[in-house]
Amino acid sequence: MSDPRDVGREMTDVATRAWIPGEQLAVGGVPRRIVPLVLGYEPISESVSVAGGRRFRYLMEPVTAAAIVFDFGWVLIDGGFDPANVADDHRRAARFSYRNYTPVVPGTDPLRDQIRAAGLSWSDLAAALLTHAHFDHTGAARMLKVHQPLVLQRREWEHVCAAEDPRAAFLFRDDFDHLGLSVLLVDGDTSLAPGLRALYTPGHTPGHQSISVELPEETVILAGDAADLRRNVELCIPCGSTVGPNGPDDAQRSIDRLHALDREGAIVWPAHDPDWGPWARVIDAQP
Repeated sequence: MSDPRDVGREMTDVATRAWIPGEQLAVGGVPRRIVPLVLGYEPISESVSVAGGRRFRYLMEPVTAAAIVFDFGWVLIDGGFDPANVADDHRRAARFSYRNYTPVVPGTDPLRDQIRAAGLSWSDLAAALLTHAHFDHTGAARMLKVHQPLVLQRREWEHVCAAEDPRAAFLFRDDFDHLGLSVLLVDGDTSLAPGLRALYTPGHTPGHQSISVELPEETVILAGDAADLRRNVELCIPCGSTVGPNGPDDAQRSIDRLHALDREGAIVWPAHDPDWGPWARVIDAQP
């Protein structure tokens, strides 16, 4: 086990390769359903989730993910925290000693528990997709085998590798650095499988992506942190937390795009809205 304080070391065990045009993830058929997952909570200033929001007002936001179930196989979108980083006192202190921030993971491992409750098997998992590499999204990397790639934008991976202070960038490099992990890098909008598409929505991070899922009855777009709250989508207000000099402009373009897609008939799911129906129903269903 790596030293829990060593969150900025070079990654040596992870294997990366570029997406090959025309290839598809190892699923069969088309998406049939989305299983929403709530994997924890975090107190977030409104100013982080909404540009121009109040710094003093804090929201208890759910940490979310989703399983996309195909006719054969399934794909995971994001993965919450690695519970070991929260449960172990030393790891928790080393990683989460931010002012006014406390991660909450109810129970032992909500990801395992909710995937089991959905009747899904990890052996049928084709891949995990990351909207972006912040530590409240990367915890599922620990679950992946070599034939189950972790898919993210090339620009996001470059951001992970180049960050001079990973902790200040809310990145845990050791979430990625383990034997058997395969990272698959895509560039921009990419068709990943029938009915499953990555949409490049930078701003919150340089390589942020949202995920479009074409179900038989509707198209859902999992916005990731391009839209923390439904308010972002409806009012065309970007997130308040961005990276780099072009971050605010990129975030505005991304939320404008998601707003337009929502108006055109897709349903954009915000990643951290406690009142958004799919997340609220998961919360209400837990004991």
